[in-house]
Amino acid sequence: MMRISDLSRQSGVPVATIKFYLREQLLPPGEPTGRNQAVYDDRHLRRLQLIKVFTTLGRLDLTSVRRLLTAIADADVPVTGLYAALHQVQATSGEPTPDEAPAVAAARQDVDRLIASAGWQVPADAATRDQLATVLAAMRRLHCDASLSFFDDYVTAADQLARKQVGRLPAVEVERAEALARGLLLEEAFTAIHRLAVEHHAGQRFPSA
Repeated sequence: MMRISDLSRQSGVPVATIKFYLREQLLPPGEPTGRNQAVYDDRHLRRLQLIKVFTTLGRLDLTSVRRLLTAIADADVPVTGLYAALHQVQATSGEPTPDEAPAVAAARQDVDRLIASAGWQVPADAATRDQLATVLAAMRRLHCDASLSFFDDYVTAADQLARKQVGRLPAVEVERAEALARGLLLEEAFTAIHRLAVEHHAGQRFPSA
């Protein structure tokens, strides 16, 4: 058991923020030890570490964090539903403007074809379909190569990485919070590795004078 100051020190979360999380019920109450005093345990520490991952590395607002914590706590939400919830709050596509809508709609058809050709079974209303369509439409407005064949290598790499990621989960009794946090962190790791590779190859192709 630990006091709130110890919880703050171990988690790296300020005491004021912990108290805010307690008021907002993002963190369960501690065990009362007196008037306005309580002690906390490893459950609170793990929850704080999870929230910290979501808000810092995941760059999620607290409304999104609450949605994920609710999904984690609901045993009726399957593992696929956990990932769907994560991807829903990560989606940043938004509504296209009237001028953009036709291009986004055309790109959405291409996204559907990409998914079908990969043999993936993804719900028709998955937020990531619209997000990818928005990205493709933006690339085409900027006259970038955004043909489906351009993404063949990306599809292959993504399929292999996702297969490895999901394959590491136990077939039963998945630790739900850990699975969701791991999924988010692996996405961030892949993004960072990809950026490192781009910096390397850009330096090789366009060496500084």
